[in-house]
Parts: sequence; structure tokens; C-alpha cells
Amino acid sequence: MDQAWLNMAVAAIVPIVLVVAAISIHHHRRERRRADLLRNLDHHDWCRWVRVKH
Repeated sequence: MDQAWLNMAVAAIVPIVLVVAAISIHHHRRERRRADLLRNLDHHDWCRWVRVKH
């Protein structure tokens, strides 16, 4: 009986851990992409003709 409870507990906890890990990976990738886009904002073609060079 104890082995059955252990199996049910593991079967319930593993999917929860996997979902949390997938969400955190997705969030991390989205934030990295956002940071890269903000860092490279000045490197677009439109910035060259919008800004006046001194």
C-alpha cells in the first residue's frame, strides 16, 4: 500500500514540476529576446536616416 501511495505522489508531482520548468524557460527566453531587441534598437536601418549626424 505504501508503494502505491509513493507512486501516486510521484505521478502527481512530476507533471507539476515539468509545467513550472516549461513556464520558466519560456519566460527566460522571452525576456532574453526582449533584451536583445532593446539592445539592438539603434542598429536598424530607420535609425540611420532619422538621426542627424554632427
